Amino acid sequence: MTKDHTSPVPQPRGRFITFEGGEGAGKSTQVTLLLDRLRKRGIEAIATREPGGSPHAEELRNILLSGLVAPLGAEAEALVFSAARIDHLDQKIKPALKAGMFVVCDRFADSTRAYQGTLGKVDPAFIHALEAVAVGDTRPDLTIILDVPAEIGLQRASLRRADANADRFEGENLAFHQGLRQAFLDIAKQEPQRCIVIDATLPAEKISELIWADVERRFVTVDSQMKARS
Repeated sequence: MTKDHTSPVPQPRGRFITFEGGEGAGKSTQVTLLLDRLRKRGIEAIATREPGGSPHAEELRNILLSGLVAPLGAEAEALVFSAARIDHLDQKIKPALKAGMFVVCDRFADSTRAYQGTLGKVDPAFIHALEAVAVGDTRPDLTIILDVPAEIGLQRASLRRADANADRFEGENLAFHQGLRQAFLDIAKQEPQRCIVIDATLPAEKISELIWADVERRFVTVDSQMKARS
């Protein structure tokens, strides 16, 4: 009786998609809509968020958004965000990608680049070093930047939270949020292969259609063709 020496077919790595943009851009809504579209196509997918996404990272989220770290400076905030990101990656994102799943994340490392890097004036070399340690090679395959004028985004954020207090970042002034918008647009210009910019003033369903068209073209169609050849 001969043994079967056929090597098992390795599980292909999943796809990592992140959403970025200013406050009130509609990221959470679009994460939900994309997740629904993926699952309707029979694709295993999970949604997550930053800061947070894993138990320890959620604890750090509460500390960060409360503003407790802010008095220590933008460098300290960047360090705490990165600590949360390490736990999030280790506990949730990496295992899901290894299992071949799509991971759809509301914010990721680009937010640290924009908020603490550009707006907090942290040395880009410091931000790059933090990314090298925290993120390593687990970088997004696609980043969707939802672009909305700061005035509109802040109005949406205010309506969303109702009577609740603004968090650490929502409470910044208009000039801060205008700078934040430009920071994300600059990231998109620097990495056009990874990033797409979508007008977030469009109706939610139209935005969802534009996102799906790009995701389908980049990943769903390509993955289907690869499976057909194997």
